[in-house]
Amino acid sequence: MQFLQDSVDFILSLGAAIFVPMIIIVAGLIVRMKVKDAISSGIILGVAFTGMTMLISFMTGAIGPAAEKMVKTVGVSLPVTDGGWTTMSTISWSWPWAALMFPLVVGVNIILILLKQTQTFNADLWNVWGKIFTAVAVYYITGSVALAFVIAAIQTVFELKSADFHQHRVETLSGIPGVTVTHKMVFLAAPMYPVEYVLRKIPGLDRSFNAEDMRNKVGLFAENHVLGFILGIIFGLLARFSIAETLTLAIQAATALTLFPVISKYFMQALEPISNAISEFMRERFGDRELYVGLDWPFLGGSNEIWLAVIWTVPITLAYSFFLPGNEILPFAGIINIAIAVPAYFVCRGNILRMLIQCVIFVPVFLWVGTAFAPFMTELANATKAVDLKAGQQISNSSIDGPVFTYAFSHFMQIAEGNWLPLAILVLWVACFVWYARELIAERKADLAVAADLEEAAA
Repeated sequence: MQFLQDSVDFILSLGAAIFVPMIIIVAGLIVRMKVKDAISSGIILGVAFTGMTMLISFMTGAIGPAAEKMVKTVGVSLPVTDGGWTTMSTISWSWPWAALMFPLVVGVNIILILLKQTQTFNADLWNVWGKIFTAVAVYYITGSVALAFVIAAIQTVFELKSADFHQHRVETLSGIPGVTVTHKMVFLAAPMYPVEYVLRKIPGLDRSFNAEDMRNKVGLFAENHVLGFILGIIFGLLARFSIAETLTLAIQAATALTLFPVISKYFMQALEPISNAISEFMRERFGDRELYVGLDWPFLGGSNEIWLAVIWTVPITLAYSFFLPGNEILPFAGIINIAIAVPAYFVCRGNILRMLIQCVIFVPVFLWVGTAFAPFMTELANATKAVDLKAGQQISNSSIDGPVFTYAFSHFMQIAEGNWLPLAILVLWVACFVWYARELIAERKADLAVAADLEEAAA
């Protein structure tokens, strides 16, 4: 057990920018890519991950002080510290049973592929901590390690099925063939779907309005660098920065929005060869069966719509945190909330207006779930000394991935204590997931039929 834990610790110490490319290189060699091509793809993917991480850190460092200044200006005191996803990951991996999650996740994926119940090969093993996070809550509520792993296995199945259903939309929106997203943050798209269903029927919101449409309508003011500059000015004014500080923030925001699409091109350059190789490998052995590569969200980083939603969500989150009943978490480390923007991007198909509305509606969910998880994460942090907390200090995250799923599936056993709310939310989430999956399947079939008709007409 100790050897396994030491091995996991070493792998995690490498970081996602090394670990995920290693998985891609090994997968490439297995599907008979040329060694130089597999290594090249892996290195470029590492460059892309590192570049995206640098940009997110840069943007967080720029906007974080402005958000903190806004909080001080309002003068609200909230007891739960926001440690962000990195702190939650550290605490989750300190759970004594965490090392066993790797073989569980890999095993479930292999079994489902062999049984033809998924078309996704999950290369995003770096985010196995998301399953551990859910399992930790199950363990602290029920005291059962076995049940914790059962729920983690169920989460893995849902991640793979979600990746299957989303693949066509991912390819349509990103332009990268053969890849999909296996991160649980996309689970939020399921409860967002009923809202999206209604929004599409409202005149004015039922038409296309993505970043390209925005540029066509407002020209220069929708260009990345100009839009980033304007948003930086607004944040500086809200934070009551000096003129120099405001202008600096404006240039920093403009830099981030300008460079995100540049970095995203490297993901396409790295992933397309491995995707093609896997598809060819599968065709040789399983006929027409396709196998998709499941990855974390950063290869979508070139989508301006995501970053507009992220920046929009910062002041919305802060405003909610001040006045939302039941919230005890002060947003800070998790203030750059990718976990709300990516599912909104998928479910709204990049429609910026509907995405912004979805963010306004679902921000409270993140704050409530972050508050609900504070006792478990604080207890584990104190027990393992993974994070040095002061006496009485609580810690959590204001941007927990897939908050509705994570809360419902980890807390539903509280029915034994008379709390039926998590179970009701679980049933509702599953119903939304099935409804949303049917749309994704129907969309794929319709698009493939249109493509087949066009190909036949061309022939």
